[in-house]
Amino acid sequence: MRIVVSGGGTGGHIYPALALIREIKKQEGSHQFLYIGTEQGLESRIVKKEQIPFKSIHITGFKRKISFDNVKTILRFLKGVRDSKKMLKEFKADVVIGTGGYVCGPVVYAAAKMGIPTIIHEQNSVPGLTNKFLSRYVNKIAICFDDAKEYFPKEKVILTGNPRASEVLGQDGIRGRLSVGLKADLPAVLIFGGSRGARPINEAVVKSLSELGAKPYQVLYVTGDAHFSEVQKEIELVGNPDNVVIKPYIDNMPEVLAGIDLTVSRAGATTLAELTSLGIPSILIPSPYVTNNHQEKNARALSERDAAYLLLEKDLTGHKLVEQIDSVLMDENRLKSMKKSAKELGIPDAAMRVYKLMEEITVQK
Repeated sequence: MRIVVSGGGTGGHIYPALALIREIKKQEGSHQFLYIGTEQGLESRIVKKEQIPFKSIHITGFKRKISFDNVKTILRFLKGVRDSKKMLKEFKADVVIGTGGYVCGPVVYAAAKMGIPTIIHEQNSVPGLTNKFLSRYVNKIAICFDDAKEYFPKEKVILTGNPRASEVLGQDGIRGRLSVGLKADLPAVLIFGGSRGARPINEAVVKSLSELGAKPYQVLYVTGDAHFSEVQKEIELVGNPDNVVIKPYIDNMPEVLAGIDLTVSRAGATTLAELTSLGIPSILIPSPYVTNNHQEKNARALSERDAAYLLLEKDLTGHKLVEQIDSVLMDENRLKSMKKSAKELGIPDAAMRVYKLMEEITVQK
């Protein structure tokens, strides 16, 4: 089978796509792949590094307010559709899967108009503009949160989960701990704000370092590359407690997560898929700067089911953060209850579910 995958802009669209490709290769090594993205997006660098055949189109997203740039976007979309049709025809695509981001708009639309079976995968509880538009044309819509159902034609929707969830299982948590300087025998909390970090979270953690230093648990604090030098300067003034390990970035995140008892993070869809797959309780501080405030809605999907605490950025202080960490890590019954709830929300076979959905629509053709 010849499979085209498209998605880009952020890691939240790219990493699920790569996880799906790896799962399909594991199930059937003879399948061939083509990834269509943009040269400007992260996918250009990440997908090429995976040695997956890559082609690009030029496309930009719509502005949410009235703008002449939207006229240019429409023209780029139409050209993107023409370019995509040519690529799909040359590749002889059997199925096309879009994982989100504006790049998959012309690619998946072109495939649908050519009669090629299509799937879109929506990672968030509130879909973006591209997937809302494409939902009218595709064969199936794979979702990760039940809350997303209301935005799509119900007869097309299947709850599959996020393929990235499958990749964090089976890791050696002790080795993960030791690899970043944590001890094997103490409860551990991971605090991070995404690959680039989040300034409000960094500010709260730095202000709470002396409090954290007196706790009977250990902290792995990931600042993000962009903020590391700034945080280091502040830590030189306040000191670095022995039980707090500070890193700019973690390369082996799945392995490290396997050894973590509690996580403090943003509420991106991929992160939540990983946490629920492993059954890790969390304190979620959703970014208020994302489209449709979807991170808060993602976070509420967990907090309302007792798998996480929701801490809005406007309410975030160093002391409040430590209070919430204590309320979980220093209450064994609470920790067990939240772990159980998080695990119940996880869909560890998500990649396989999307693969089966792909097989279903291609057989129907």
